[in-house]
Amino acid sequence: MGPVTTNPGADATMRGMSPTEEQIGIVIVDHGSRRHEANRRHELFVEEWRQRGGFRMVVPAHMELAEPSIAMAFDACVAGGCTTVVIAPYFLWPGSHWDRDLPDLAAEASGRHPGVRYLVAAPLGPHPLLADIVEQRVEHCLAHSAGNAPECDVCVGTGRCRLR
Repeated sequence: MGPVTTNPGADATMRGMSPTEEQIGIVIVDHGSRRHEANRRHELFVEEWRQRGGFRMVVPAHMELAEPSIAMAFDACVAGGCTTVVIAPYFLWPGSHWDRDLPDLAAEASGRHPGVRYLVAAPLGPHPLLADIVEQRVEHCLAHSAGNAPECDVCVGTGRCRLR
């Protein structure tokens, strides 16, 4: 009789096989802010995305200035049974954070979890849907400034979305 394994997905991952969605944890990481409200908005966004389902875990992280850190989020994914952790940057463009900082932080976090693989995904841009998002935002703001639409969730109560 062969060895008993408590996590057969980890064995598949170790042999270089693709993990299933049930074995993948997603860490959606933003820069982090000194402003509590900015961090809270990121965490709410991640919670809404998590509720869509599909992956074993989807957790927020902040690269710096706030918690949970990437290491804390990575640990949470592993504790939740994930054998692969994807660090998904909530950044627009490739830059030094994506090129150096995120890979370094992910490698450091994974060092405590032998056998768990990780991937740092690409940033959001340049993705063609970003142009659609910008266009929709501009159209809505123009409609609001003309009195034809309510303030969006970002601007509500600020009075910022108006022609000057």
